[in-house]
Amino acid sequence: MALEKVLGIETEYGVVGGPDRDPITASSLVVSAYARRGERVDWDFEAESPDIDARGLGRRGSLAPVVETQLANAVLSNGARLYVDHAHPEYSSPECRTPLEATLFDLAGEEILRRAQRVANEGLDGASAITVYKNNSDGKGNSYGTHENYLVAREVPFPDLVRTMVPHFVSRQVILGAGKVGAETEAGQRLDPAFQISQRAEFFEEVVGLETTLRRPIVNTRDEPHGDAERFRRLHVIIGDANRSATATFVKLGATALLLALLEDDGPDAFPPPPSSPVRAVRVIASDPTLRAVVELEDGRRVTGWDLQDALYAAAARYVSRGGGAAVAEEDEVAAVLREWREMLDGVRDDPDRVADRVDWVAKRRLVEGYRERYGLAVTDARLRAIDLQYHDLRPERSLSDRVGLRPLVDAAAVERAVNEPPDSTRAYFRGRCVAQFPTEVVAANWDSVVFDLGEGPLRRVPMSDPRRGTAALTRDLFDRCPSAVDLLRALDG
Repeated sequence: MALEKVLGIETEYGVVGGPDRDPITASSLVVSAYARRGERVDWDFEAESPDIDARGLGRRGSLAPVVETQLANAVLSNGARLYVDHAHPEYSSPECRTPLEATLFDLAGEEILRRAQRVANEGLDGASAITVYKNNSDGKGNSYGTHENYLVAREVPFPDLVRTMVPHFVSRQVILGAGKVGAETEAGQRLDPAFQISQRAEFFEEVVGLETTLRRPIVNTRDEPHGDAERFRRLHVIIGDANRSATATFVKLGATALLLALLEDDGPDAFPPPPSSPVRAVRVIASDPTLRAVVELEDGRRVTGWDLQDALYAAAARYVSRGGGAAVAEEDEVAAVLREWREMLDGVRDDPDRVADRVDWVAKRRLVEGYRERYGLAVTDARLRAIDLQYHDLRPERSLSDRVGLRPLVDAAAVERAVNEPPDSTRAYFRGRCVAQFPTEVVAANWDSVVFDLGEGPLRRVPMSDPRRGTAALTRDLFDRCPSAVDLLRALDG
């Protein structure tokens, strides 16, 4: 039976401005501005092991990247992590139990960065003002990531994950891409696209690999489960765009989680074969907004990216019709994932305008093409790239994505709660409640433990090796009846 899915999103936000226009300084100011709200707890790097490879090729005992350990790094009361990573402010959402919940906490991340930007700018003159973008490239050949994470059973062979996920990761951009004017890498420019359906596709160079910033792979092999390594694997997905459409985020998480559950229950034979040249396929599909570009599969068939997604949707729908999907969410939510997935697929093929309220690349392309035709601009005009960037601006008064009629998925009150409170459904509840209730006694935390300093004796580490434990149902009463950290630890010991 498929393992209950726990999932979340890590987003590196783009920054422009700041003192001397230095991105590390700007990112540090943004993160520190939010952490000054009084809920900062430092990140604990003890369990970090970013170079352990799922193929058994990594070195154990590695240290976290130096840039991460030296710069602003905080655990928030909603269970998330906010920090500076590779010159970008990064929001790593708390662990969530369903796609809808994970989408909610991704939206909370947008609001947190929006507030952090505003506070940071209060201490800067206008010339140094910082602007934050939820996008994936700077237009100069540099890309930064939006990574997804999914809990997978350890017994699933890693080669099976590669075999089944490559068709999905290569093709899902047809409905989930954020869109992009032109290209900025040599590989992308060789295809000479006026508009691409994905921001990230042209930056991928390998099918499988450990790196996330160089020679980016379609399937990342980082084997860092943030839990019991004998039972769990964390699939760390680095190929995907930062969506401003909440519906796209919901489908991205829901479709991928459903396919992983299908793999666990039915094995790899339920999936279509991957392209014979996946790196070329992901670029070719991205470069053709007509969705007619054809790629060859390992079995010799020639199909479009849309065809691959259609086949994957059909496999997921059959799985759900046989009673699958409970590992992902309740029946109504799974049905919503399938409904939106189907409607978005049919829409981008038959009538893109019909899904411009859900598909980012369609909404952005309408903006770009409308402006270009209105003013008679060449497809290479720099003003079109400016529109592209402004689509991702987090400032409500400047953001174009806030003006194109993207369909809301959750209400503002739910986002406000998620900014401050953790999800009830995972161990993030325990982490977030500790940060909120005992901020002076919690000295550090990470995904799988919380560290207390009670003022005497050694530090106390509370392990959380199962992401599905530490929920509100299991620990809310404990927090309600423990007025101090001492009481909490005593109750846990008992």
